[in-house]
Amino acid sequence: MDIGTIGYSFAALLFFLLSVLLFTSWRGKLEGAFLLSAVFITALWHVSAVIWLQLGGVWSSSAYVFLENARNIAWFIFLFRLLVPFKMQAGRDARLFTFLPGLVLIGASLMLLLETINVLLIAAQQGPLIADLELPNHLGLAIIGLILIEQLFRNTRLEQRWKLKYLYFGIGSIFAYDFLLYADAFLFTHVDQDLWNARGYVNALVVPMLAVAAARNPGWSVKVFVSRKVVFHTTALVGAGIYLLFMSAIGYYIRYYGGTWGKAAQMVFFFLALATLVALLFSSHLRSRTKVFLNKHFFRYKYDYREEWLRIIHTLSDGEPGTQIRERVIKALADLVDSGGGLLWMRDESGSFQSVSHWQAAECHATLSADSSLANFFKDRDWIVDLDEYAGYPDLYENLQLPGWLEEIQYAWLLLPIRHHSELIGFMVLIRPRAPRQINWEDRDLLKTASQQAASYLALLKASEDLARANQFEAFNRLSAFVVHDLKNLVAQLDLVVTNAARHKNNPAFMEDAINTVDHAATKMKRLLAQLRQGRFSKSSSRVFPLAEALQEAVRGHSGFLPVPELQVSGEAGLVVADKDRLSAVIGHLIKNAQEATADDGFVRLEMDEKGGELWVTISDNGSGMEAGFIRDRLFQPFETTKGNAGMGIGVYESREFIRSLGGVITVESEVGRGTVFTLRLPVHNVQPSPDGMRSGAVAEV
Repeated sequence: MDIGTIGYSFAALLFFLLSVLLFTSWRGKLEGAFLLSAVFITALWHVSAVIWLQLGGVWSSSAYVFLENARNIAWFIFLFRLLVPFKMQAGRDARLFTFLPGLVLIGASLMLLLETINVLLIAAQQGPLIADLELPNHLGLAIIGLILIEQLFRNTRLEQRWKLKYLYFGIGSIFAYDFLLYADAFLFTHVDQDLWNARGYVNALVVPMLAVAAARNPGWSVKVFVSRKVVFHTTALVGAGIYLLFMSAIGYYIRYYGGTWGKAAQMVFFFLALATLVALLFSSHLRSRTKVFLNKHFFRYKYDYREEWLRIIHTLSDGEPGTQIRERVIKALADLVDSGGGLLWMRDESGSFQSVSHWQAAECHATLSADSSLANFFKDRDWIVDLDEYAGYPDLYENLQLPGWLEEIQYAWLLLPIRHHSELIGFMVLIRPRAPRQINWEDRDLLKTASQQAASYLALLKASEDLARANQFEAFNRLSAFVVHDLKNLVAQLDLVVTNAARHKNNPAFMEDAINTVDHAATKMKRLLAQLRQGRFSKSSSRVFPLAEALQEAVRGHSGFLPVPELQVSGEAGLVVADKDRLSAVIGHLIKNAQEATADDGFVRLEMDEKGGELWVTISDNGSGMEAGFIRDRLFQPFETTKGNAGMGIGVYESREFIRSLGGVITVESEVGRGTVFTLRLPVHNVQPSPDGMRSGAVAEV
């Protein structure tokens, strides 16, 4: 089988496949019928060329000539149909659009008839009706085809050329090559065999262009669907094939001119070529650039929405339930725009936004306050913030002020709000993709739609955590029933001591036993009370008092343990409004935690100072410290503890809730092996001097 037969056979196969696609999707539109007819006749013409090459003879030659003319006429009819919309725009030249197609088709049909008669006369061993008709005929038809393509391209508006340019390139390539072939034959009085053999391959390359044009023009009712995945992998295979052919040619010359080292050099070159190809095929950067190119130039829409949505659902649903869903949310949204990673912030109980997860990006512990410019922007507008666009055109975002910590996130690219039932529950920072790309309306719409789906998963996770926490509180309340039973036993013991004291108060043995009983009861009640402490206390009167007094009381209560806490008060002792006993207990709990985490020869220091209308209390130690993940995910959660069965895990949670109830804030900084710093910020209570010059309200109820 020669090279010409292979080329025409391959072209026939591709045109038949395209014919099947067009036929199965045809919905009765005239344009679709003309396109289907032209493609099918072109496929038959390629088959006739193969038969002529294999069998020869007058009849196979006659069929080839007849189908070639029929192919040209079919394409002319299709192109003239595309010219119809331009008739209304032609004005005075409308008559030209009315009569020209008929004249061309009549002339082409007449030439087809004359060539057919010539072939039949030659087959009957008679002279042709008109000598030397074939070459001028085919050359003229090729010129007419090029003129039609030029007219269509010129009259197509710029915004519509995107849909039709591959059709013009494809059909124009067919007629341009015919012009080259027959012009060469007309000059040299014979058809060049090499040019004729290559004609099949040239026609085969046109088929993908026609398929893309059909897909971009649904108005023809020819909805050819080509999966992006198929196009991507086909492009990769074709590119790899071309690369290997080129490398094989180089390897041949290396071996041919390499002398005694030729074969060895050829094998080394082939190994390097294959290694390079494998590296390129697995390059995520090259993959990203190829996807961007294909989406931009070969598809009407950038995304295959069905495939993208299935991939999002699979990413969100795959894996273990729990907090890992946050990472999967980041990955699902980042993959939509080929982002390199991202970070997720979620709203907490106070309304602020805390960093809760990250994927393929450095962790960031920054907090966004509820009244910040960015938070208000996301609440008022469902916009995605493109940081590149913001840097160039900040006015588009209506005086939006971005938080300073965004500059610490390397390669930050997009800020994406996450809404659930129109309520802002979080936002995401996406990292720049591997290949540079610009986002448009289609990217933004897909990201916002996908973020709403992701928000439902995040809201479900939050509801599950709240339910689990409520179940833990219920279990704790059930446990308190056993504690109450123990307290009743203790009360009974003490009641018995009181009852017998009147009769045995002068008995030394009784008194010693009574003291031991009271001591035991006091010790047990202290332990029970310590276990029962939780976020809610019985209501008591809040008072105005110096904060230093609560600090001193807490320090005195824990001075019997090592390391002994140290207290330093700077400036004037500020006043606060709180339940003094409860505040002392909160500070005492933090001191106790610091002592338990620090060696006996370490330090636990308390410092108080007034800054900007707030009282700052820091409790620092050089103990074992805590990991960032534990601080973020577990420290302030109830029933989370590092003490095993020795602790209930509600002390720090209760401390935070109490400080918040006072209008304050509690933060923590820690590093494993170096220690921890708790910072309490409480609002200062400002009092007006009384007429006698004394401060009023220092001990009054508020």
